[in-house]
Amino acid sequence: MKNFSDFAKETILDGDKISIIDVINEEVEIIGHTIKNSKFESEKYLTLQIKRNDKKYVIFTGSNVLIDQIEKYKDEIPFVTTIRKINKYYSLT
Repeated sequence: MKNFSDFAKETILDGDKISIIDVINEEVEIIGHTIKNSKFESEKYLTLQIKRNDKKYVIFTGSNVLIDQIEKYKDEIPFVTTIRKINKYYSLT
């Protein structure tokens, strides 16, 4: 008999939901992510799993800059970063 975990390839990100505003300018550890298609035509959204003060959280965002950065550096996860708001967009620094 097979176990579900033997064939299921979905990434499940656990943790309390938190707003990106709550972690601006704080050092956090990125420990997981998913990028999926949004309900809006041709847009994506990012789910970030972070660790802050030894507790797991998830953040949902449509930030194209963050999506691009995570796609580019996904092989480096887990890593420590600070999420900054620069003018009208968010960025990892």
